[in-house]
Amino acid sequence: MSPIVLVGPGKDLVEAHRLLQQMRPALRFCYPDDSLAQAAEVAICWAPPSGSFARLPQLKLIHSVGAGADPIIREPSRPASAAVCRIVDPGHCQGMLEYVLWGVLHYHRRFDQILANQSQQRWERLTQHGAQQTRVGVMGLGQLGKAAAEQLARLGFATRGWARSAQPLPGVATFTEAQLPDFLDGLDILVCLLPLTERTQGILGAETFAHLTPGAALINCGRGGHLRVDDLLGALASGQLRGALLDVFEQEPLSREHPLWSTPGVTVTPHIASSASLSVIAEQILTNIDRQQAGLPLFNRVDTALGY
Repeated sequence: MSPIVLVGPGKDLVEAHRLLQQMRPALRFCYPDDSLAQAAEVAICWAPPSGSFARLPQLKLIHSVGAGADPIIREPSRPASAAVCRIVDPGHCQGMLEYVLWGVLHYHRRFDQILANQSQQRWERLTQHGAQQTRVGVMGLGQLGKAAAEQLARLGFATRGWARSAQPLPGVATFTEAQLPDFLDGLDILVCLLPLTERTQGILGAETFAHLTPGAALINCGRGGHLRVDDLLGALASGQLRGALLDVFEQEPLSREHPLWSTPGVTVTPHIASSASLSVIAEQILTNIDRQQAGLPLFNRVDTALGY
């Protein structure tokens, strides 16, 4: 078969390439500036640089090394005829669930305020409330969001879920796209697990924050493009939000001079909420390469019109 082209930066791409080469030594790999890339039918990538696909006229499959494919979909040079696939790892769901539960419990049990008190050597026994008194909303009810919402409901939280279309879930009050204000109204903790699309770009902004209960908290482990940083800083300064746990950013790594590092109430984690294992990444890519070569339907194909 033709060589496989590796597009874009990223540790996962480098490590996936290494493992793929070990698992299937007969495969040939190249980069977009290599003359061999002109014949490539398969690209493996994450965050492709602008114009990356313009030099790859034969592409039939573009495979993300991550659970998302929005950087690929947004790239104007992407050939419309090429299928786009992503990684789906059950272990990824477990990791994200753990991260969301940690974040929700952090704010529900007021550990953010307890840690702030510790820095001032202040002993204060803050009032605690039952889970049923804490209203948690999960934006996005795909595989990850659905698992998080259902687990939060099982733990007794007053849980809501919001998605493009109706998705009944046990113990979860669900809302559709048109019902966003009703979904947000009075939430104490807002969790974002949305895909990044034209409709969701910048959705975490002043208008959204205004619907939450004063002193609410935000957890964003969707995409950096969901968040309007200036609106977040304003909401924190005014007290409309008391805190934000952020794992994703528009530019990663976060620059050393970025205000989010030092803004009171903000916790920054370096895009570690969850990730697929390298073995799963490699196995799913190889499976789809084989299926593409055989003319079979691809697994985990992305609807590029919807963005996920």
